[in-house]
Amino acid sequence: MCIFTVLNEIVKYTSLLVLLFIVISCGNKKESEKSKKPKPLMRVAQTHSATENVNPRYLVEVKDWQELKAIDSFFVKYRNISPNEALSNAIELKDLVKNLIDSVQPERFNTPSINARVNILYNEALRLADLTEIAAIKAGAVNTQVSKTMVAFSNVNIKINTVIAKLNFENEVDINIDFIGLDTTRLDAVSKETVFKKREKLKSKKSFLDNSLKKRTPKALKGDRNRTFIKKKPMSRTAKPEKEAY
Repeated sequence: MCIFTVLNEIVKYTSLLVLLFIVISCGNKKESEKSKKPKPLMRVAQTHSATENVNPRYLVEVKDWQELKAIDSFFVKYRNISPNEALSNAIELKDLVKNLIDSVQPERFNTPSINARVNILYNEALRLADLTEIAAIKAGAVNTQVSKTMVAFSNVNIKINTVIAKLNFENEVDINIDFIGLDTTRLDAVSKETVFKKREKLKSKKSFLDNSLKKRTPKALKGDRNRTFIKKKPMSRTAKPEKEAY
């Protein structure tokens, strides 16, 4: 009886060990299959091209435009972001762009061309925010809209660089729009003001020079008016030259 009892105990413990081994093996297999399963595309980070920045030489021109700087800093996180993260930040981005529209822009940047690009940026930010309300949105659609929004902000900065470069060029070069036939009706407000200021400056300078010339009489011309000339007779070959009479 003792032997059978011992054998029964051995069989019992052996069965328990085998059962435990099977359970552990199944658990490891499930964990392995879970680790091999790909992540949902909405959680996969997508790399986007960095936005264009304001030229470092022109940063002093926008140093007080805080709303523009806030958007520039916010877009840094969008360079490598998943669709889920992009959507979770979309509302905040839309509000930042709205603040940019409502902000007091520096005078030289309050032009139709820059305002148009800011409005395009706001429209793209709105579309990105609207995607948060679509339940079955696809990752590709989110990534595409993120890229469009970043490109729109790049266009704003590119236009700012163009405006500053143009104004700097106009300040360095004196131009006369009457001579070159410039159509001032096609200029924006800032460029038109610059050109008109230069034209008035040139007119004032020309008027000053004209008045100076009128008041001044050349001494050589005065002497010539008082001088009397006597016509000389032709000399013969044998005659001696006569002295000039005045």
